Amino acid sequence: MTEKQWFQSPKGYVAMTLTAYLVIASLGSHSAAGIMNGLFAVAAALVVDYLCSWAEKRKRIVLDGAVITGLIISLVLSSTASWLILSATTVMAVLSKHLLVNKKKPVLNPAALGLLLAIPLFHAGQSWWGAFGDLPVWTILFLLIGGYMITNRVQKYPQIFAFFAVFFLLLLVMGLLHIGDASDALRPPFINATLFFGFFMLTDPPTSPAKVKDQIVFGIVTAVTGAVVYAIFGGLTYLFIGLLAGNMYHWLNARLPLQVSKKNQAGVPGQ
Repeated sequence: MTEKQWFQSPKGYVAMTLTAYLVIASLGSHSAAGIMNGLFAVAAALVVDYLCSWAEKRKRIVLDGAVITGLIISLVLSSTASWLILSATTVMAVLSKHLLVNKKKPVLNPAALGLLLAIPLFHAGQSWWGAFGDLPVWTILFLLIGGYMITNRVQKYPQIFAFFAVFFLLLLVMGLLHIGDASDALRPPFINATLFFGFFMLTDPPTSPAKVKDQIVFGIVTAVTGAVVYAIFGGLTYLFIGLLAGNMYHWLNARLPLQVSKKNQAGVPGQ
C-alpha cells in the first residue's frame, strides 16, 4: 500500500482524525501532557504489536491498528495518568488483539477491553478528555465532523444510527422515570464520551459486522447493554461493557452458521 493509499484508507482516516483530536484537546487544555501520553501509548502499542506479530511469524506486519489503539487509550484515560498505567493499559489492549482471535481477527475491541480492565486493576481515571468534554460545547462539532468522515468511510451508518437512537432513547426514558442518573448521561462530558465511543470504537471493522441487518442488531445490543449497566451501576464501564457484549454477539452470530453447516455436513451420508 502506498502512502497516498494509506491516507485514503479507513485506518488512515481514523489515525489522522484521532491525532488531530489529540492536538486540539491539548491546545484547549493548555498542556502538553496529553500529547506526551499519546506518544507513550502509541510507542507501547507499536512495540507489543510488532513483537507479537514477529512471534506469530506473520509474513506482513501491519502496525497501523496499534497506532489507533494507542491513540484511543491516550484520549480516553486522564491526561494526568502516569505513563506506567497508560503503557500497561495499552499492552493489555494490544495483547488481547493477538490472544483473543477468531480467523486471525480480534474477537473483542482491543481498546475497550484494555480500558475496562484498567478500571479494576489500576483504578485508572478515565476523563475522555480527547472527546473535548472539558472544552466549550461547540467543540462537539469536531466529533460530529470527524465521526461522519469515519462512518462514511467504513460504511457503518446502520450500526451508528441504531446505537445512538436506541441508547439516547433509553436514557431519555430512564431520565423521565428517574432511574439512576440517566439525565446526566445526556449532558457534557458524558455525551461527548458517547459520541466519541460510537464513531471511533463502535465502528471498528474487525470487531463489528459488515451486513446491514447484523449492524443494526449489533448497535442495538451494544446500546441496550450499555444503558442497562449505566442504570444499575453508573460509573464509567457501561460503554465498554456494551461494546464487548456487541462483540460477543458478532462472534456468536458468525459461528452459528458455521456450526449449522458442520452439523448438516455430518448428517449427509457418504457418496
